[in-house]
Amino acid sequence: MRLVIKNIKSLIQVEDKARLAVCGKDMAEVRSIDNAFLLVEDGVIKDFGSMETCPNADKEIEAEGRMVLPSFCDSHTHLVYAGSREIEYIDKIKGLSYEEIAQRGGGIINSALRLQKASEEELYEDAMQRLEKIIRYGTGAVEIKSGYGFTTEAELKMLRVIRRLKENSPLTIKANFLGAHGVPLEYKNNIEAFVDKIINEMIPKVAEEGLADFIDVFCDRGFFSVEQTDRMLYEGVKRGLKPKIHANELAASGGIQVGVKYNALSVDHLEYTGAEEIKYLKSSMTMPTVLPGAAFFLNMPLAPAREMITAGLPVAFASDYNPGSSPSGNMQLVLSFACVNYRLLPQEALNATTINTAYAMDVVDNLGSICKGKKANFYITEKIPTLEYLPYAYGENKVYKTFLNGKEV
Repeated sequence: MRLVIKNIKSLIQVEDKARLAVCGKDMAEVRSIDNAFLLVEDGVIKDFGSMETCPNADKEIEAEGRMVLPSFCDSHTHLVYAGSREIEYIDKIKGLSYEEIAQRGGGIINSALRLQKASEEELYEDAMQRLEKIIRYGTGAVEIKSGYGFTTEAELKMLRVIRRLKENSPLTIKANFLGAHGVPLEYKNNIEAFVDKIINEMIPKVAEEGLADFIDVFCDRGFFSVEQTDRMLYEGVKRGLKPKIHANELAASGGIQVGVKYNALSVDHLEYTGAEEIKYLKSSMTMPTVLPGAAFFLNMPLAPAREMITAGLPVAFASDYNPGSSPSGNMQLVLSFACVNYRLLPQEALNATTINTAYAMDVVDNLGSICKGKKANFYITEKIPTLEYLPYAYGENKVYKTFLNGKEV
């Protein structure tokens, strides 16, 4: 079936030839076509252009002066979880640090205990509701990490839930095995034994069942060292998993360097990033990814996104949707954070949440822009005056209709 969206006020983020990423000063440029059409056929973008050349189609949708943009790609979430953690939120208000809460059995350990008790069906139903919510805010692709299992059985349960979500949601979903998200209490004094378990037991089973696209490690102070991260990534890559890294959230941990060593798709968080780390990233194909929701919620230092862009790097921004440090998957809010807190221009923020996040989750060939041949994941905005209004009006949903795989959802 041929579907055409007509009389689009502005068709934004169009490309004649798909790019892998947008870097440095180019991030301030976003191409658009005013008074435009968008043609979709069999779930794929077939054509676009000025209304003067608008073709006929089996179905027409009148945009009536609204804008059309490619759906957000959210390259970092933990949205399969069991229960919220608002009591820890009060602990944060009282001044306890992330590490202090973790050391007394809160944080990731709290989520792990809950997840171990939850059934696969409960996890699936809760996660599907979260997916439906983020669709309404304009997200079309999402990476979901495991990491709240802490046992082999629970980690596999999480990844099987993610597989079911892949099969039943219209979203494009990537699965990430993050067995090294934290240290179980029983391994607190013997982290090496837990690392060995991940390497010798978890990774082989994940790979054998084909449950994950990526492997990830929380390489940071109080969690996993560079040497331990290296060992786990080596095993994952050997078994066909593409590497990613939680890096430099709590300290200059060396996580960025080990990520670059393994050609990681992305290194994420990056609050503690300096000139040396930027130099490493400049020599790589690894996408630096900022998670502004976590920095906001935890009142942490801000990653140097502007410095990275000035240095010529690409930068991605993702939600880090999780129950403990970023309980929101609203990518419109991420767009606003990027502008207000990190001083990105709206155009830079849009590139950071579409093309660059698509790269960070290995879907840029099919998503992240309005380009012929790419999957037809896009949204029609409410009647808004300009592109700049999207991050400016941070308290409202600007999405009027969402289309995934060429169909309204």
